[in-house]
Amino acid sequence: MATLTAEILAWRALRARFAPYAAIPLRLIVGYGFLAHGLTKWFKGPEAFAAILHATGVPLPHVMAWVTIATEIVAGVAFLLGAFVPLVSIAAIILLAVAIFTVHLPYGFSSIKLISINNGRAQFGPPGYECNLLYIACIVVLALLGPTPWSVDKYRSLHSYQHRSLNK
Repeated sequence: MATLTAEILAWRALRARFAPYAAIPLRLIVGYGFLAHGLTKWFKGPEAFAAILHATGVPLPHVMAWVTIATEIVAGVAFLLGAFVPLVSIAAIILLAVAIFTVHLPYGFSSIKLISINNGRAQFGPPGYECNLLYIACIVVLALLGPTPWSVDKYRSLHSYQHRSLNK
C-alpha cells in the first residue's frame, strides 16, 4: 500500500511540474493550422479565394479575402509565439464562426465524409463544422489558461510584474 501511495504522490508531483507546459502543443497546432491556411490562400492568390467567397455569396469578397488571409497569418504567428493570445483569440473565433455559418453548416457536423473509394483512394465530401469547433475549443482553452512557458505573453507578464515591483 505504501508503494501505491508513493507512486500516486510521485505522479501528482510530475503532473504539477509539467502542467504549465500542457497547453504548448495546443498553441503550436492552432498556430500552425492558422498559419498554414493563411499562407495557402496567400500563395494561391487572394483573387482565387475571393472568387470562392463570391461564389458562396459573401459580401465584399475581395476585402473579406484579404481580411481572412491577414487574420489567419497574424493569428497563426501570434499563437505560435504565444503573443497577445487573448486578443487574437477574438479575431480567430469570429473568423471560425463566420466560416461555420457561411460554408460548413449545410454539410453537418462531421469533417470527414467518405463518399467512395476509387482505385484504392478515398474520395471525401465537403467538410462539416467539426474542425472549426475543435479550433474554437482549443483557442478558448488557450485564452483562459493564460500565458504558457516559452511564450511572448509569459515574457511580457514577467516583465510587467518586475516593472510594477520596481516602481513600488
